[in-house]
Amino acid sequence: MLNIEKIRNGIVIDHIKSGQGMRIFNWLGLGRSPYTVAFVVNASSRNMGRKDIIKVDNAITINFDILGLIDPNITVNIIADEKVKEKIKLKLPDQVENVILCKNPRCITSTEKYTPHIFHLEGVEDRTYRCDYCDDIRFAGDFD
Repeated sequence: MLNIEKIRNGIVIDHIKSGQGMRIFNWLGLGRSPYTVAFVVNASSRNMGRKDIIKVDNAITINFDILGLIDPNITVNIIADEKVKEKIKLKLPDQVENVILCKNPRCITSTEKYTPHIFHLEGVEDRTYRCDYCDDIRFAGDFD
């Protein structure tokens, strides 16, 4: 049994699809963090079989829209005084701006570099987003 200390104040990113934890860990820049971070890979889960978990012993700011694009089934627990104060269930965001980039060379975003890349959720099941300007379709994972 793996034993990881409780965190006093911070966050726990839970229910990460197994294998996606490293992407989130890197996106948050946690490898360079000055505070304690626990990253658990392939933890047992009754509901998921296997999952990844990230525990951060510090309050950090997270863009929940991007986290929801990576894995909409994630749960973020806000910890204060060693207790869960808030549980946030993520989902695919309805709209994202300057996260997914349009790759259509005829889109206005290709020629007007200050035009924001705005995408709206097109399909929940297949996790697709449609460009507001040219109707180009991208998948939720088409960003970095």
